[in-house]
Amino acid sequence: MELAPDSEKISIPKIFENELEDESERAQNCYDEKFSNLPSDSRWRSIYNYYQYQDFWLYPHHLEGLISAQEHFIAKPTDIIISSGPKCGTTWLKALTFTIVTRSYFNCSNSPLLTTLSHGCIPFLEGKKSLKPPSTPGLILPLLATHVPFDSLPKSILSSSCKIVYICREPKDVFVSLWYHTRKLVQRGKAALELEEAFELFCQGVSIYGPYWDHVLSYWKASMKWPQRILFLKYEELMRDTFSYVKKLAEFIGYPFSSNEEKEGAIQKIINFCSFESIRNFEVNKSGKHYICGPSNLVENSILYRKAEVGDWKNHLTPEMAERIDKITEQKLGHFALKFGVATENSEGN
Repeated sequence: MELAPDSEKISIPKIFENELEDESERAQNCYDEKFSNLPSDSRWRSIYNYYQYQDFWLYPHHLEGLISAQEHFIAKPTDIIISSGPKCGTTWLKALTFTIVTRSYFNCSNSPLLTTLSHGCIPFLEGKKSLKPPSTPGLILPLLATHVPFDSLPKSILSSSCKIVYICREPKDVFVSLWYHTRKLVQRGKAALELEEAFELFCQGVSIYGPYWDHVLSYWKASMKWPQRILFLKYEELMRDTFSYVKKLAEFIGYPFSSNEEKEGAIQKIINFCSFESIRNFEVNKSGKHYICGPSNLVENSILYRKAEVGDWKNHLTPEMAERIDKITEQKLGHFALKFGVATENSEGN
């Protein structure tokens, strides 16, 4: 796949805005007919309804892409799959992985990340147009990303020896970040969902690619079964000790740093280049735009970057809300010795 043109050059003349809104409505009607046999939910008031497929919720555009990938995608042993639930550090992990893999070809002054959204450098498997490996001019990269739960990945991925890197995040922070994100993707003519309403849906498991706890558990169990294939990362640990985990990530995906690179500070340079403050200030991410869930929905790249803080949920959730999510987390994950923000034997041993 060729890199997309500079995102900041994408623009829509005002004259076409109503046409795109009408097209979005027509697309939703088409999806309702096409997926009439699947449960759907419109309570998030997002650009499209969510559809439940194989026990999780996703946008119809991505559902089409996933079904196509499940039927046609052929994984290679050299492939590297970046997986996560939405708002778990996806763009950061993509930037780190892309920069690690391409460091022999690019540096901080000419990296494609300076002019291309990270989702263009590492496209999503379920994005309908991602069945071919992504590439830069003259360079084929074995990188793909996905938000799909482990058990719903294409069979060729499950049966291959390709590497999977998964990142999860504290559920309370995930919810707050997801709520902010979806408020920017509201259907025309509808008010954004209030925090309390979104909270109820999230706790019920009705969220994009949710239930979130089931998503995390699917990869956690897989990482315990195949530790050589799946690296399970926690956002909080990556934030706390970025240097060690970037080094570990590079080794796991087969692009280890040489002793000379370490002496020359290559790891820290990559960390600095891919930091939240650095990436959010790239011009492409400040003023660029990209299409989401089809060609009729153009959004600003900046919606992908808010705070990237650990514990921001404390500024939004009541003690009762926090306790409710914690109880669900314990009920869903406690039996499997998985806790957020705390190193575990399995995550350290992968």
